Amino acid sequence: MNILVTGAAGFIGSNLCETLLSNESVNIIGVDCFIGPTPEQIKTRNMITLLNHPRFTLINEDLMLIDWEKHLKGIDYVYHLAGMPGVRSSWGPDFSNYVRNNIDVTQRLLEASKNIRLKKFIYSSTSSVYGEKTGKVSEDAKPEPLSPYGITKLTGEYLCHVYRKSFGVPTVILRYFTVYGPRQRSDMAFHKFIKRALEGKAIQVYGDGKQTRDFTYVTDCAKATAAVAYAENVIGETINIGGEERASILDIVTLLEKLLNKKINLQFYNGAIGEPKHTWADLTKAERLLSYKPNVSLEMGLKKEINYIKGIYKKNEQ
Repeated sequence: MNILVTGAAGFIGSNLCETLLSNESVNIIGVDCFIGPTPEQIKTRNMITLLNHPRFTLINEDLMLIDWEKHLKGIDYVYHLAGMPGVRSSWGPDFSNYVRNNIDVTQRLLEASKNIRLKKFIYSSTSSVYGEKTGKVSEDAKPEPLSPYGITKLTGEYLCHVYRKSFGVPTVILRYFTVYGPRQRSDMAFHKFIKRALEGKAIQVYGDGKQTRDFTYVTDCAKATAAVAYAENVIGETINIGGEERASILDIVTLLEKLLNKKINLQFYNGAIGEPKHTWADLTKAERLLSYKPNVSLEMGLKKEINYIKGIYKKNEQ
């Protein structure tokens, strides 16, 4: 089983590759050009296990310039996780980077895939495509993204649909809900919260802190994503991947105070533009099609991320 994973050095991508490689019949070509806010040395550290694995090959090339036809030869499955992340930075002149890395790259990869006999092309999308919704959100809810980032990811979804309908590319779309855990990007909330708390600095909260998220632990996300390769009757489907527990930002701060055994000061700022007040995934389809059930509690997941962040910054100080 030959698999190509874009964004293989990233937060979810590196965890996905390790999960896939637990099957001894899997060989992976990982493609990554190390864009995004996480320093390259941390991404490289995240990949130590993969770089030493005999069934993993890393290609460090710009995904807009790479010869996809060459690297897709013999590939059975494509996992397209690469892209420019982040809601808040997608406004203004940086939007062109989102168009290039989230739309143009996706189109190039789909174009190269239309003449390959792939078994599945799995595209990672985001709950940001839904916008503001009330209650549990199912996959048939109308997409109404609130940010340029969400618009670029939704555009990627539409490209998947038209390449499936026009050329038979066997696409599957996954919508991730607020993934956290070890290797999380340095611009993401939990990473910033934990780092600042460890440094004795105030945590910056946008809005009143009562906004809630459906937090998804990264290994739960990786297992669900890997399961798509083996699942039947999923081509053409869009599937939510969410977590076991929802919580508010203030709930997270309280839990961090417990785990770190210290009082955390808060600095409140105006709410961020482009972010919904609440997210909550209906996982009915994931349970039915992927036998998905998240099993890492929020407290356990935060413990693991705290240990990871302590480790990477201690390592960098040495």
